[in-house]
Amino acid sequence: MDVKIHWNSTLELFEHAYRLREFTREWLKNPKYSDYQPLFTTQVEWTTVKYVMEVFWPFRYWTLWMSKRHTVTLHHAITVYNDMFDHIDGVMQALAKKKTQ
Repeated sequence: MDVKIHWNSTLELFEHAYRLREFTREWLKNPKYSDYQPLFTTQVEWTTVKYVMEVFWPFRYWTLWMSKRHTVTLHHAITVYNDMFDHIDGVMQALAKKKTQ
């Protein structure tokens, strides 16, 4: 399994959709596409997408960093592990402070 492609392609998909959200909203205002308007993502859903992107960003960083190495990277495992879990802990703490509907 190529982890670089799986994690990063998911993140890139979300980033691309997020960047195009206003264009998509305008496109759906066209009466020709009115049947698709109920499918447009709500603001709450876009907020969730943004949170998911925040969670995935370190995965991209570390997978790209490691994929550029042409040597053994096992000695970096603790650094990667600590950074990833520190990031996830921070995200979990931030989400715990948010009030959801």
